[in-house]
Amino acid sequence: MDYHSVFILCGFSFLAGFIDAIIGGGGLIQTPAILFTLPQYPVPTLIGTTKIPSLGGSLMGAFQYSRRVAVVGKFIGPMMAIAFVASWLGAWTLTRIPNSFMKPFALVILITVFIYTLTQKRFGQATERIVTAQQQRVRMWLMGALIGFYDGFFGPGTGSFLVLGFISLIGFDFLKASAHAKLVNAATNLSCTLFFANKGYILYAVAFPMAMANLSGAFLGARLAILKGNSFIRVFFLLVIAATILRFAWDLLK
Repeated sequence: MDYHSVFILCGFSFLAGFIDAIIGGGGLIQTPAILFTLPQYPVPTLIGTTKIPSLGGSLMGAFQYSRRVAVVGKFIGPMMAIAFVASWLGAWTLTRIPNSFMKPFALVILITVFIYTLTQKRFGQATERIVTAQQQRVRMWLMGALIGFYDGFFGPGTGSFLVLGFISLIGFDFLKASAHAKLVNAATNLSCTLFFANKGYILYAVAFPMAMANLSGAFLGARLAILKGNSFIRVFFLLVIAATILRFAWDLLK
């Protein structure tokens, strides 16, 4: 492995961290980059290697948001724990059965989300108290279980799905949804990192430099999102969803 390849991957990881901190979707950049740059390694090893930079970026984003955005502390902790366990279970399930059926399913959901967000101009623009505390707890914990399992089993779009869930089910605006999504995504990334590390599927000489780049990108992305607010995040959300749709559609056509 040469330093040139690691340098290129760090550049992609920086961009992935920047975008992921704003609205999620960094995996759309980071994962294809490492698969293309290091084709000599097995795919599980390359996927496992990306989990450390993703974890670093999620933690940085969560830290930046938590300093400026109030979080639902009494519910988010259990949600993170549930997502951690569910993500591990999803990763374990992936080693037993194929996940190819997920792409058509996810594609339909993403197209629906894109159209709805594009047509509903006020979606995610303000925090609305639409559920009781009991409903909020149940919905957040259920989200943690379902999306956590999805992240371990399949992965792409996890951050965006979390943001969507916090807006549509809990009533948060984009900024608050992104803050909570980073916390939960950090838990799922930690779970996946531990799983792949236990299996020996991580290239640490690549993962740690990428993690530093991802951290830097996440720092700038989170600061920019906090500075610009909901309208800016909404635009990024639509761009990331559109890119994910194109990526899945291309994979299916191939």
